[in-house]
Amino acid sequence: MKIGMCLFLWTTRVTKDHEPILRDLKATGFDGVEVPIFEGTPDDYRRTADLLDEIGLERTAVSAMGDPANNLIGADAATRAAGVAYVRHAIDCAAALGATTLCGPLHSTLGHFSGTGPTAEEFARSVEAQRAIGDHAAARGVTVGLEALNRFECYLVNTMDALSAHIDEIDHPHIRAMYDTFHANIEETDPVGAFTRNLRNVVHVHISENDRGVPGRGNIPWAETFSAIGASGYDGWLTIEAFGRALPDLAAATKIWRDLSESPEAVYRDGYRHIRRHLDA
Repeated sequence: MKIGMCLFLWTTRVTKDHEPILRDLKATGFDGVEVPIFEGTPDDYRRTADLLDEIGLERTAVSAMGDPANNLIGADAATRAAGVAYVRHAIDCAAALGATTLCGPLHSTLGHFSGTGPTAEEFARSVEAQRAIGDHAAARGVTVGLEALNRFECYLVNTMDALSAHIDEIDHPHIRAMYDTFHANIEETDPVGAFTRNLRNVVHVHISENDRGVPGRGNIPWAETFSAIGASGYDGWLTIEAFGRALPDLAAATKIWRDLSESPEAVYRDGYRHIRRHLDA
C-alpha cells in the first residue's frame, strides 16, 4: 500500500509556492500527494507533474462540484451536460498530472439538497451521466472513485452499501468507489463492515479522523479498520484527508470553525506515523 497526503490542508490549487511543503512531505515518508483539481488547464497540471516528479512524489487527484448549474442528477438536460463537461475537464487535468485515480463526490452537487431523499429518476440520470464520464475516463487512463458523503453534505449516496449498489448499476470499469473513514464514522452502523462488504468496488481510501484533525487522536476504530484493510488484500492508496482554517472558502464549505490541531505539521507527521505503525503491525 502507498501512503498519501491530500493537499486540501493548504490549498485548492498547487503551485511552485508549495514546493517546501511538498519536499517536507517527501522527507516525512509519504509516497505521494493528492492534488485538488478545481481550476486551471491540463498544461497547468503538467507543470505540477514536473515538480512532483522532481521531488519524487507520486500523485492522485481529488475534485468536487459545488455549483448547482453542474448538477449531474438534475432534471434539466443542459445542466447535466454541463456537469459531465466539468468532470471530463477534471479527468483531462488528472491525466496531465499523471494521476490514474480521480476521487471525490463526483456524483452530485456538494451541499445542494432537494428536501427529500434521492428518487429513481435521479439515480437513472446518474447512471447515464456516469457512463458517459466513465468512457472519457477510460480513454484518458483514469479511474473515478466516487465518494459516499454524510447526509449533511449530500443526499444521493450516504453509505457504502448505497454507493456500491449504484456503482454496480452503472457497471463501468472506470467508475468505482472510495472509502472515507470520516463519513463512515457518521453514517455506518458498522464502519469496518461497510468497507469489507463493498471491497469489490473500492479503489481508494481516505484516512480521516472523526473531527477532520490528526489521524489517531479521535474515536475512529483504527485498529479494526487497518486490520480489515490489511486482511482484504487492498493494495491501493491510504491518503490522509484533513482540513484547517487556512483557506476561508474551504473552511466554510467543510464547516471548520476551530483549529483541529496545533499545526499542519502535526497532522501530516503524526498522521503518517499513525498509518505506518498500523501497517507495520
